[in-house]
Amino acid sequence: MSASVLTAVAWPYANGPRHIGHVSGFGVPSDVFSRYMRMSGNRVLMVSGTDEHGTPISVQAEKEGLTERELADKYNRVIAEDLHGLGLSYDLFTRTTTGNHYKVVQDLFLALWRNGYVIPKTEMGAISPSTGRTLPDRYIEGTCPICGYDGARGDQCDNCGNQLDPIDLKNPRSRINGEVPKFVETEHLFLDLPQFIDALGGWLQTRTEWRPNVLKFSQNLIKDLRPRAITRDLDWGVPIPLDGWRDQPLKRFYVWFDAVIGYLSASVEWARRSGDDDAWKEFWTGDAQGYYFMGKDNIVFHSLIWPSLLLGQNGQGAKGGEPGAFGPLNLPTEVVSSEFLTMSGSKFSTSRGTVIYVTDFLREFGPDALRYFISVAGPENQDTDFTWDEFVRRTNFELANEWGNLVNRSISMAHKNVGAIPAPTALTDADHDLLTLSRNAFGVVGDALRRSRFKQASGEAMKVVGAANRYLSDQEPWKLKDDPVRRDTVLHTALQVVQDANTLLTPFLPHSAQKVHEALGGSGVWAAQPQLNEVADLDVPDREYPVLTGDYAGEQAKWESTPIPVGRPLAKPAPLFAKLDPELAETGPEWAPIVK
Repeated sequence: MSASVLTAVAWPYANGPRHIGHVSGFGVPSDVFSRYMRMSGNRVLMVSGTDEHGTPISVQAEKEGLTERELADKYNRVIAEDLHGLGLSYDLFTRTTTGNHYKVVQDLFLALWRNGYVIPKTEMGAISPSTGRTLPDRYIEGTCPICGYDGARGDQCDNCGNQLDPIDLKNPRSRINGEVPKFVETEHLFLDLPQFIDALGGWLQTRTEWRPNVLKFSQNLIKDLRPRAITRDLDWGVPIPLDGWRDQPLKRFYVWFDAVIGYLSASVEWARRSGDDDAWKEFWTGDAQGYYFMGKDNIVFHSLIWPSLLLGQNGQGAKGGEPGAFGPLNLPTEVVSSEFLTMSGSKFSTSRGTVIYVTDFLREFGPDALRYFISVAGPENQDTDFTWDEFVRRTNFELANEWGNLVNRSISMAHKNVGAIPAPTALTDADHDLLTLSRNAFGVVGDALRRSRFKQASGEAMKVVGAANRYLSDQEPWKLKDDPVRRDTVLHTALQVVQDANTLLTPFLPHSAQKVHEALGGSGVWAAQPQLNEVADLDVPDREYPVLTGDYAGEQAKWESTPIPVGRPLAKPAPLFAKLDPELAETGPEWAPIVK
């Protein structure tokens, strides 16, 4: 039975190009999941965009001699192009500086305000003594007063997970220039998080299929929730639609507040662009399922704070209330968080020089090798170190030697001996065993993908590839020239399993899956790819920007084993994956050399 599935993908920050550590958390896992869900007959809405507000944008713009909007425009395009090259099948990848986003954020805020879940409060805010500019919480580091971790941020400690305020930190310092911040009294609006403790606790108890690290982390933080600021003293952000606030030039919504609402605003924008303004509701209400993909540093925002915003908008916190402009909205079905992809044990960091940009990677190695590495060896359950040695090994031995070789030799032998997909005759036990293994894999791999167990899923799919290679080695069809009936049966069996394995691997390897489909004599779109289109802002005249979107309904890939058509002509195939120079494992590429 088909379902309506929202794939909500974390919003990359538009203050620079993204590296492979970023896309290992939010990008590839969400796309593998969405492609599987579409192939299974579900209706999927995959949305995200670039996160473009806040002081970090202002700081980077100043460094590059640009305005905030010019900087956001620059990196919005860079990021959209990279995600397009990676083949991430967004229904809409937009941005947070659209008129549509502003309106959705303000409407949701007004529902929280009317229901009593936003309170004014005076606090001590941090400013830079040298510039007079507000320092956002995440731009202040110091020692955590709870666990003693030296590297806690002004909003939370990544070591113990506790929510913090900058003034709580011991020995606070600016991440921008290292100076000690000055604290001044300022008034802000706060989300009254303690009003949602009971509702959040009851809801989390029902999330039995979540990854254990996400669930336990979230449950441990509930009792310590306290009001959290949703406004900041800055001029780059979404205006506050309240009397006494809307006309203040240095009061805007805090970037985290407007960014998490982006999942809803992107869905609304997608609906408006589809011609049916209410189409988004199918993915946010009733029996619709919502899966949120991000790195582990974003867990608290998606498992506690975003659900609190939704509960408050719905009028379902301790103060009650009425649903806002959007009606009752669903809380997340699952928060799918990945750990960190590291280099030599350290987080990928542009500032520290430990970085491999997506653009560079795609230019040299293409998208599917990276997609496969992240799926089979990425940071799904624990921090994982990226090494060129492991990347070369996975590419050469698994993609080229195992999968690429199976495709090439199966189709080459059928092309050479028959010129088309041969007909089978009497099947032996060996033939039946392989075909049964291949058919059964759809249930095993599909169940793992449904639960976002990507390592397990890709491993089970590659087991079919390995079994097919052993089958060909055992049956030796190249020695059956004097027995063409048996030879054709073996080749037909091998090609059927190649087609099955290609289907199983399509969510991971959509670009090469299209090539295999064509090598098997197929035509048309097997695995649809996103389109990068220029569009006009729906609400702001004369403003244009690129979006990722796509028509995925017409792709031929379906999550099932289908019989290959006997007699379909076959041409000599081209190699599917080029083997990498083993020296790369020792040196790395010129643009990301291994430092010894």
